[in-house]
Amino acid sequence: MERRQLGRTELKVSSLCLGTMTWGEQNDQDQAFAQLDRAKDAAINFIDTAEMYPVPPRAETYATTERYIGNYFKARGNRADWILASKIAGPGNGISHIRDGQLKMNRQHIVAALDASLQRLQTDWIDLYQLHWPERSTNFFGQLGYRHKDQDFTPLEDTLEALDEQVKAGKIRHIGLSNETPWGTMKFLQLAEARGWPRAVSIQNPYNLLNRSFEVGLAEIAIREQCGLLAYSPLAFGMLSGKYEQGARPAGARITMFSRFARYTNPQSQAACSRYVALAREHGLDPAQMALAYVTRQPFVTSNIIGATSLEQLDNNIASTELQLSTEVLEAIESIHTEQPNPAP
Repeated sequence: MERRQLGRTELKVSSLCLGTMTWGEQNDQDQAFAQLDRAKDAAINFIDTAEMYPVPPRAETYATTERYIGNYFKARGNRADWILASKIAGPGNGISHIRDGQLKMNRQHIVAALDASLQRLQTDWIDLYQLHWPERSTNFFGQLGYRHKDQDFTPLEDTLEALDEQVKAGKIRHIGLSNETPWGTMKFLQLAEARGWPRAVSIQNPYNLLNRSFEVGLAEIAIREQCGLLAYSPLAFGMLSGKYEQGARPAGARITMFSRFARYTNPQSQAACSRYVALAREHGLDPAQMALAYVTRQPFVTSNIIGATSLEQLDNNIASTELQLSTEVLEAIESIHTEQPNPAP
């Protein structure tokens, strides 16, 4: 498993990161433990979680994912073997159960969220603490176009200063962004350099064959500023695995279980997805492995966040690191993208 430098830090993370957002909803604790053990055996050393997980967020399951991970560290005694990433939730619909739903990226909420995460994770520190999404209204979670809205939100200076305090307290080693825009990313980096505050070492945004919008603006920042992408949804909620082809809805699958996840199921996405799946099969490739290998090979990607609900899926995803895409396949991918660019931003 290749190791890559996390930003400008001394940390080296595996090119695949184990995502955890199904734990506590689609996976129980024993299954979570099994995934962690299997990932470790495959030399994955990077785990990504969040206070609001599992997804979809519900009051009944709130923070179960972090509890599973904390219980794993306690049971295995191997916390120091892992690079652990978590996130603080921002404001939004459907999360009124988190700190009464009045979420801000200010000192009060950062301290409360971080301390609670540390307790659940049964650890004294988080290696990478990320802002899950911006407090301000901007284009993320599937909104491609930008529509400006005048609003009050916590100044980025206040957010960064509060994070600086937590780094100095030893609770956080490094900070990262998530679902962020080019303006937000550069503003955080500018403030960090001007004030001597922590510099974002990564940005966790969606990136897959159906959504390559990161390439416009953010990819250059990721490389030039050494603030690499932690790519989430690399399989577009499983669409790129081919399991939903021709309207199939396999039992237990995420899109089957949760109708709210329609981001990758519009007609344009389904049409493009079918072409990518057919391309993989034409060349004797597993569609999921082709899609993952494409993401992992990008020069602006630090780590590719894979998620699985079974060990079979996890093994298949891990095997994608052994796949080298041919020039012919890469050219065919670009041809499809040119004809059907970003159908699911």
